[in-house]
Amino acid sequence: MAWWVAVLLGIVQGVFMFFPVSSTSHLALVQHLLISNGVDLPSPDSAEMILFDLMVHVGTLVSIAVVFWESLSKYLKYTLHGFITLVSANRKLDNISRLYINLTMMGLLSVLVTGLIGFPMKALFESVFAQPLIISLTLTITGILLWWTDILSDRKIGLRQIGVGVAIIIGIAQGLALLPGLSRSGTTIAFALFAGVQRRWAAEYSFFIAFPTILGASLLQAIEVYQYGGLISISTTSIIIGLVVAALVGIIALKLVLALLYRAKFRFFSYYVWALAVVVVIASFRGIL
Repeated sequence: MAWWVAVLLGIVQGVFMFFPVSSTSHLALVQHLLISNGVDLPSPDSAEMILFDLMVHVGTLVSIAVVFWESLSKYLKYTLHGFITLVSANRKLDNISRLYINLTMMGLLSVLVTGLIGFPMKALFESVFAQPLIISLTLTITGILLWWTDILSDRKIGLRQIGVGVAIIIGIAQGLALLPGLSRSGTTIAFALFAGVQRRWAAEYSFFIAFPTILGASLLQAIEVYQYGGLISISTTSIIIGLVVAALVGIIALKLVLALLYRAKFRFFSYYVWALAVVVVIASFRGIL
């Protein structure tokens, strides 16, 4: 992989990881376009290329850590304090530590549900990377979900009210979003809003559970790649370039998306994904993709 391709794909990931329009679909479509124009690149559905995609996703986790540093540091502080308190027989758990421990348990439950959906259907989901027409369908569904999020009335569930039911619903959403074309952030935030979670907490919970989900998927994919002989046409340098670029671009994109989400302006992204779905269909039938 040429360095400029790694930069381009890092930019695509950094922007579209947080714009709720599916970064995986954009990565796959750009890769199809590059290949059709003679660029030497592995197939988008190859284990090697999927590993690259996951590693640039890891780059955008850095973006989340930077933007949500205050919330994350508070979470780590009180969760650690809570677990230390739990193992100390003579100390009582305070309310804020109890809150963050509950969030940890609910987050792990969401990730578990995602795994129960994603692991047995991994091969099916990965095959979609090679099917632009199916991606156009899932992009259309993403647009519908984003449109609905803007017309919902004010949500009532705060952090303290997030329980097993909400965690399972969000975990299912994240599992379905493994399909290219279904935005992970858009789908999980939409399902959280449908479940009644307030907009701010829907966003923070969605990005919170991205950490174990993306890191776990990256580890499993790395193991699969090396079982099949390791990286061949993608160098470690290219992966690092893509990761760093995705992290830097992602910081700007995430701040913009949060501003739009809090103002219920997600429907603007609906028009984009619907237009893109039409373009993908036309390009597929004309042999461009």
